[in-house]
Amino acid sequence: MNTQKICIIGDGLAGLSTALILSQKNVKIDLYVGTNKNYKSKIDNRTTAISESSFQFIQKKLSIKKNIFWPCKEIKLFFEEKKIVKNFLNFKEQNKKTMYVFQNKELKKKLISQILKKKKIKIRRKNITAVDYNNGCVLMNKNKMSYDLIILSIGNSSKLYQKITQGRNIEKDYKEIALTTTVKHNSKIDTASQFFLKQGPLAILPFSKNKFSIVWSVNNLFFLKNKNSLKKLLNQKIEELLNKPKISNIADIQWFPINLSLKTKYFKKNILIMGDGLHAVHPVAGQGFNLVLRDIKKLSELIDKKLKLGLSLRDSSLLKDFSHARQPENTIVGLGINLTNIFFKDNIFFSPFKKVILNNIKNFKFIKKISQSISDKGISV
Repeated sequence: MNTQKICIIGDGLAGLSTALILSQKNVKIDLYVGTNKNYKSKIDNRTTAISESSFQFIQKKLSIKKNIFWPCKEIKLFFEEKKIVKNFLNFKEQNKKTMYVFQNKELKKKLISQILKKKKIKIRRKNITAVDYNNGCVLMNKNKMSYDLIILSIGNSSKLYQKITQGRNIEKDYKEIALTTTVKHNSKIDTASQFFLKQGPLAILPFSKNKFSIVWSVNNLFFLKNKNSLKKLLNQKIEELLNKPKISNIADIQWFPINLSLKTKYFKKNILIMGDGLHAVHPVAGQGFNLVLRDIKKLSELIDKKLKLGLSLRDSSLLKDFSHARQPENTIVGLGINLTNIFFKDNIFFSPFKKVILNNIKNFKFIKKISQSISDKGISV
């Protein structure tokens, strides 16, 4: 059998990681990154947290140097009640880290550097105008390229997905904005913290000795009301929550809308959606990229099996097997994160029980153990 060809569209973390991992197999890969010749310089100032098992997977499969990952030994959870912020639960592992934090732009830079050295990956700076689902081809104006497997990794709202995702999906507009920035400081802040505040959940994620990132999810009305004074507001909030740390600089604040999107259909024929296109979740639990890495791992394992049996990726049951393997966990975790976000908001269903639950949750060690296991390794379904 001739060497099979895989097309990957998208140069975000999901697309780049998928390309590198699949390039370790007996396949050829075309990676479409668009026509921007300076695509290497696209800047994503956000930070991402991954679990210990996800970190080990990246180290094993991508050989990324450890120095871009900041290990966190502990995660502290806080809840605001009547303007008092209380620590109600801490996660700490005996013999391993609870999470690793990295800047998206730094990981992307490392992935691109490795991709440029891979002979099996050909970078194509062309814009895909359409996908021929019946014949397994991508179209670039009048040109057409055929592939054994096509992977779409281009965000969660691309028109290229429409023929796959028609029908019922789990969608929700949170009517919230995620504010994100980085803070330079001269204090000792090496613990990750999640604060469930009245205005919305705020996460503090250290990624170096004197820097941490903030992700604060607020409703649209709060954002619009305070849009012109966000940096001042964040500075005040940091001083309140961290007991007046020595802040030297707060970078420009970026923001993006928050939506829940869980696809019920993952593929059509030999064309698969990956990354945010499959599952966009609320940032409150920091599980988005963990789900992506588990998807890539499963796809890699299934491709290995098909290649060893000498099967064509185009005609095999590869994508059906992938969907059956990954959709249950992606859906359960996505809905679980949504429920967590609802629980910590003021609402008539949870508010009467919230105080009792949070004051006693430390006594239920099995809940803490299950939560840690799911956050680290996901759900085996």
